[in-house]
Amino acid sequence: MKIDGLARLVVGTFAFLVTVRLNSAELSPPKLVVPYGENVVAGKTVVLNGIKLYYETYGQGPPMLLIHGNGQSIGAMGYQIDFFSSHFHVIAADSRGHGKSELGKGRLTYEQMAEDFNVLLGQLNLKSVDVLGWSDGGIIGLLLALHHPDKVGKLAIMGASLRPDGVYPWASGAGEEELKAVDNRIAQGDSSFALKVKRQRLDLLCLQPHIASDDLRKILSPTLVMAGDKDVIDDEHTLEIFHHLPNAHLCIFPGATHMMPWEDPQLFNRTVDKFLVQPYSRPDTRKLFGM
Repeated sequence: MKIDGLARLVVGTFAFLVTVRLNSAELSPPKLVVPYGENVVAGKTVVLNGIKLYYETYGQGPPMLLIHGNGQSIGAMGYQIDFFSSHFHVIAADSRGHGKSELGKGRLTYEQMAEDFNVLLGQLNLKSVDVLGWSDGGIIGLLLALHHPDKVGKLAIMGASLRPDGVYPWASGAGEEELKAVDNRIAQGDSSFALKVKRQRLDLLCLQPHIASDDLRKILSPTLVMAGDKDVIDDEHTLEIFHHLPNAHLCIFPGATHMMPWEDPQLFNRTVDKFLVQPYSRPDTRKLFGM
């Protein structure tokens, strides 16, 4: 990429921390009329599981929960909030240790984050919601559906993984080098809060999650498994997720990366919307031929 302006962008827990050089011709975060993630009109804070968690709500209709990726916040899902709030009641939250939500004590884990969302839905008196999770948000969505199946109607996940080895080696290697560098700074006496948060996010990136493939068979929620054809997630790993879910559809976006929700938000949103709005069915070519 051409060096025009340098920005540190975290592109998802599954994936990796990567430096993206941004210019007018390259990928950049959503810049929309509504300041998603900074909207004092729509924003609220709740206390749960020992932290203050920040969230925003938009629109009316069936409830839908949006979960962002590693190092991101509500604003990263701006294109999705814009689209889905026209016919869904959208709940978008900064996950623990991200955006305006507190980190809390102890190790940051996906299980802990999923439990935060479970409690949030309970506090909002929402018995069941459709869930869209991108990257880390996809992992959290899977865990929410696994441990709290009553809370998840349909689930759509983009660029999710089950284990640290679900990402390509070039990505995991970059994350591991970054983790070593952070640990060295901490060993040298850097006790800044920003570095503590970064270390926790890298822990998620490099050392988590650990979801058994066979456990996915317990998830009965209709699930749309998505990835780019040049994602940071290994193609075979995405297929592993798809094949272990009892009620799943698979979508590999052509000419797309891990950043598909930004690259082509119209196609991405329409794909998710079709899955959520239409009744779930599982066509099978084998059955068409009576076999």
